This record gives sequence, structure tokens and C-alpha cells, in this order.
Amino acid sequence: MARLILLNKPYDVLSQFTDAKSPTPRATLSDYVAVPGVYPAGRLDRDSEGLMLLTDDGRLQARIADPKFKLPKTYLIQVEGDPDDAALAPLRQGVRLKDGMTLPAEVERIDDPALWPRDPPVRFRKSVPDGWITLTIREGRNRQVRRMTAAIGFPTLRLVRWRIGEWTIEGLAPGAMREVLV
Repeated sequence: MARLILLNKPYDVLSQFTDAKSPTPRATLSDYVAVPGVYPAGRLDRDSEGLMLLTDDGRLQARIADPKFKLPKTYLIQVEGDPDDAALAPLRQGVRLKDGMTLPAEVERIDDPALWPRDPPVRFRKSVPDGWITLTIREGRNRQVRRMTAAIGFPTLRLVRWRIGEWTIEGLAPGAMREVLV
């Protein structure tokens, strides 16, 4: 039976176990996961938070991370500005990025979610409103979600991956993990 660990990766943590490139130490997965023999199934940018899956099973890792399996990934995103349905429509059809068209995404506006505070907090500007959306994609290009929201004129301020396939961080505090049976 494969081990699968759900981790709520905090902001400013690298999605790898070591950091050989930086002259000053940066937080890595090894600061939160003390389970030997597990590896990340996919990546999450240092400036993003939320669900990371780690496993000791190479096939499961490939199935989770490989875009050909099109496992849906759902994000809660705080954007600069307050997009209406018309502004979000291009995301539902796919948007053109420098590396080509994205697949159509599922997107909707939501009320501010009850999330943990981020450290450091997202900058607040009185003169610029912000809003929250959920976005579900089935591919995983480099910084894709941020590039998609920027392409429609609503840059991402905060990005939290909430779900991958059937797995979610519901009830997991930042830095916390739980193991599930697969």
C-alpha cells in the first residue's frame, strides 16, 4: 500500500526537501515533513500556499503530477480588483499565454474565504479593491494560475491550492499534514 501525505504548505516554503542554491537558508519541506522516503507529487511555488501531496509510490506520484491524467486542481485566489462574470469569462474558454492557450478552466467569484492569516500579510491598498475567486484547472504550467489572472487584468495577490483530485486541505493548518490510505 502506498503512503500519501497531504501537507498544507505555508507561504515562503520551497516545495523540495533541500535548498542548495541559496546562500542563506530558506524553509523547505524538510522543516515540516519528517517522513522518510516520500517525495512531492508536483510543485507549488514558494509564494503560494496550500495542498502538496507527497508519496513513496512512483506510479502514484506520476499519476498525480502528470498533466496527461488531467487531475483537477482547485485554487482559492485573491485578486487585485473585483472581477465580474464577464471579466472571468475568458478563463472559462482558455486564455492565451506566452506558451500557448490554456485549457478551459472552471471559475467563480466567492466571498472572502475563512483562511488562516498569511505571514507576511498581503499588501492592503485602500484605493484598490480586491476579490476572491475559485479556479479549477487540469494542467500545470509554470506559474500558470498567476499568469492566467494577470492575462485577464486581475493580478493574483494570494494563491492557495485547496484541492487536487479528491484530496483537500480542509481542516489542515499551515504546516500541518495528514496521511491517507491509497
